[in-house]
Amino acid sequence: MANPDRRDAVTDGLHLIVDALKLNGLDTIFGVVGIPITDLARLAQAEGLKYFGFRHEQSAGHAAAIAGYLTQWPGVCLTVSAPGFLNGLPSLANATVNGFPMIQISGSSDRAIVDLQQGDYEELDQMNAAKPFVKAAYRVNRPEDIGIGVARAIRAATSGRPGGVYLDLPADVLSAVIDKDQGTRSLVEVVDAIPKQPPAPEAIERALDLLAKAKRPLVVLGKGAAYAQADADIARFIEETGVPFLPMSMAKGLLPDNHPQSVEAARSFALAHADVAVLIGARLNWLLAHGKPPHWSPDVQFVQFDIQPTEIDSNRPIAAPVVGDIASSIKALLLALKPGRLPAWTEWRDAIEPQKQKHIADMAARLAADPRPMDFYGALGAVRAVLADKPDVFVVSEGANTLDVGRNVIDMALPRKRLDSGTWGVMGVGMGYAIGAAVVSGQPVVAVEGDSAFGFSGMEIETICRYRLPIVVVILNNGGVYRGDDVNRGGDGAPAVTALSLHGRYDKLIEAFGGTAYNVADPDALTQALSEALAAGAPAIINCAIDPTAGTESGHIGSLNPKSAVSS
Repeated sequence: MANPDRRDAVTDGLHLIVDALKLNGLDTIFGVVGIPITDLARLAQAEGLKYFGFRHEQSAGHAAAIAGYLTQWPGVCLTVSAPGFLNGLPSLANATVNGFPMIQISGSSDRAIVDLQQGDYEELDQMNAAKPFVKAAYRVNRPEDIGIGVARAIRAATSGRPGGVYLDLPADVLSAVIDKDQGTRSLVEVVDAIPKQPPAPEAIERALDLLAKAKRPLVVLGKGAAYAQADADIARFIEETGVPFLPMSMAKGLLPDNHPQSVEAARSFALAHADVAVLIGARLNWLLAHGKPPHWSPDVQFVQFDIQPTEIDSNRPIAAPVVGDIASSIKALLLALKPGRLPAWTEWRDAIEPQKQKHIADMAARLAADPRPMDFYGALGAVRAVLADKPDVFVVSEGANTLDVGRNVIDMALPRKRLDSGTWGVMGVGMGYAIGAAVVSGQPVVAVEGDSAFGFSGMEIETICRYRLPIVVVILNNGGVYRGDDVNRGGDGAPAVTALSLHGRYDKLIEAFGGTAYNVADPDALTQALSEALAAGAPAIINCAIDPTAGTESGHIGSLNPKSAVSS
C-alpha cells in the first residue's frame, strides 16, 4: 500500500493509461463500463477525454472503427472482461477485415488464476482468444509497460494496412502503484506512426506501360483509396487521363457519382469488357467476383495499387503490382505521367455511354413509378431527393435490399460520406457507424436501415438521444428479413423464418428517450419528415412502411444463399 504522505509522488495503472492516450491524441473513447474498467472511464472523463457510453460493446466497437476510418487514427473501444470483451470482438474483427484502425482495450481477470483455470470472475484468456481475429494483440503485465503497450497498439493499428488491435489490461495492473516520475518516464509518444511507403519507380513505369497498351481500361476505386485521403491526386489522375472509373460502395464520392467518366451505371458491361483494370485500394474479393469470368474477361490484365504485398496475386495474376501507400503511389504515378504517354480511349468511353444511359433511364422509370404501397425505390428516391443539396450529410446504410438499392439510388458528391457494411457484409454496424461519424465530424448523419438490420443495434437510439447527436434513422419497414410475405412451411401457425412484426412501429421506440418520431407511408411524407428532422439537427426515427412483398431474397447476392436440391 502506498504511503498516504507520498500520494503526490506516485501514480497507478489507471492514470498511466489515460496519460498514454492523451499523449498520443487518443481523446475519444467509445465503450461500456463495468468491472474492472469503470474507474478508468471516470478518470478519462475527468482528465478531459470524451467518453461515449453505449448499450452494447459491439456498437461501441463499430463506432470506434468508423472513427478510425474517418480520421486515420485509431478509434478506441473500452470494454469489461470476458463477455464484454467477446461482445466487442466482432467489431474488432470487422475493423481488421475492412482495414480500419481501431484499438479495443479490455480489462481482464487475475492472470495467475486464469492461467491455472481456477475459476476467477469472468475468467478468459482474452489475448489469445483475440489473436485469430485481429492484426495484433498485446497484454500489459506491469504498469511501467503501459506506455509501450499503447505505443505498440497505435503502430500496429495504423501502419501498413490498418486494422484492429487488442490491448489487454489485467485488473491488478490498473490498480498497481508505481513512482510517479518512473511512470512519466515510461510513457511513449509515438513518432511517425504511419510512415510513407513509396512504390518502386520501376513498378510505376510497368503500370504506365501496361495502361498505355490498353484499348479498354478501367480504374476501380476501393475504400482503401478513400481512406488514403489522396482525393485531389486521384481525381487529377482520372480526369487528366480520361480513363473510365468504377467506385466501390465506400469509395463513392471520391469523384461525384454524376461524373461523366463514372461507369457505375454500366458496371457489368465495364467489368466484362475491360482489358486492363487498375485497382486502387480495391481487393479482388467477393465484391469484385474475385476478378474471374464471367464477370470479368478471361484476358483482362490487372494493375494493382495496394500497401499489402501479400494482396498481390490473391485471386488473379497481377501483371503490374504497385506496392506502397496509396497517397505516395498516386503522387508517383502523376509525376511519371507525361503528356501523350496514354491514348485518349474515346471509342471505349463511347461504347460505355449507351449502356449508362439505358441504366439511367431504367432507374428514372423505377423512381417515377410511385407504387402504393411504397417500395424500396420510392422510399430511397425520396431520401435521395432530400440529400441532393446536402453533400455534407453522412449516409450510413445497411440491410439487404436497403443497402443494395440505396447504393444505386443515393448519389454521393463528397468522399467518405457513405458508410456501409463493407468487406464482411456485416449487419448491425448502423447505429455504431452513425454515432462514430457524428462524434468525430460534428456533421449530421442519415442512417438508412432495413427493419431487420436495425434490430441488431436498435437500442443505441437511447445512446443517440442521451448525447443529443444529429442522427436521423430512416427504417425501411417491410416486416421481414428480406421481405415480409414469407410463409411457415410447417403450417403450425408460428411465424415464418424470415418474418418480423408486419406493422411494427419502430418510431415509437425513440419517443421513450426524448427523440422525434415520424411514421410515413408514401414518398411525399418521407420527404417532408426527413427534411424536418435534418433541419432540427436532433435525434429522430422515421418509420417508413413499405410493401411487404418488396425486396428479393438476400438482396443482390442471392446467388450466395444455397438452395435445397431435394424436394421436401
